[in-house]
Amino acid sequence: MTHTLAVANQKGGVAKTTTVASLGAALAEEDQRVLLVDLDPQACLTFSLGLDPEALELSVHDVLLGRVSAAMAITATDDGVDLLPSTIDLAGSEAALLTRTGREYVLRTAIEDVADSYDWIVLDCSPSLGVLTLNALTAADSVLIPLQCETLSHRGVGQLLDTVRDVQRLTNRALVVRGVLPTLFDGRTNHARAVLADVADRYSLAVLEPPIAKSVRFAEAPAAGRSILATAPSSKGAQAYRAHARLLLGAPAAV
Repeated sequence: MTHTLAVANQKGGVAKTTTVASLGAALAEEDQRVLLVDLDPQACLTFSLGLDPEALELSVHDVLLGRVSAAMAITATDDGVDLLPSTIDLAGSEAALLTRTGREYVLRTAIEDVADSYDWIVLDCSPSLGVLTLNALTAADSVLIPLQCETLSHRGVGQLLDTVRDVQRLTNRALVVRGVLPTLFDGRTNHARAVLADVADRYSLAVLEPPIAKSVRFAEAPAAGRSILATAPSSKGAQAYRAHARLLLGAPAAV
C-alpha cells in the first residue's frame, strides 16, 4: 500500500523542504521505495537534491498540465529517493489549473499512475494555500505541519487547519493531520517550549517528538546536493529525522 504524505505550512522558512528531503532519505534507509514531489515554483527541493532546475526538460509543471505522464518526469537522486522535480514554470500552473474542471484532483490522478512503484510519496507543498497546496492535500492520506518554534510562526496554523477541514469535507474525506513537527528548535529557551504548548492547546494538535534542533548542518546540505543524512549522518538532526521515519513506519522513535 502506498502512503502519501503532504508536508504543508503556508509560512515560508519553517523547514518544509528540509523535512521532505530528510524524511525521504530516512525512509529510503529503511528500504522503503520513496518518491518526493516538489510542488514549489522556487524548486528548493529539486536544487537541494542535486538537480539544476534551469536545466530540466520535464518537471511536475508538465505533468500537471497533462503534457507528459508522471513516470516520464521522475528522476533518481543520490539519496536513494526518486524525485518529481519543479521549475519556475510551475508558477504558471496555478493560473492554468484555475480553469480546469476537477482542478483539485489533477495531482492525485497524475501520481496514481506511479503509486504502485512506491511505498511512500511525500509532497513538498508551496508556501501558500493556493491550487497547488489544495492538490497536495487532496492527493494525500495525511498531512504533517512543520512549525518553527517562534510566536509568529504559528499564526497561520489555524488558517491551514481551516483549509484542511474544507478539503476533508469536499475533496478528501480520508485526510488526517499527523501533527506538528517542531523545527528550528532551541531547547535552551522557555519561549520555544511555550510556543509548542500553545499550539497543542489552541489547535488540539499532536506535537511530534523528537523536535528538530536548529543546526548549521541543515544549511550546508543543499550546497552538496544531498540531504543531511548524507552530509552529516551522525548529527542530531539526521538522527531526529530517522526517528520520525521510524514513527511513520510504526516503529519506536528512539534516538
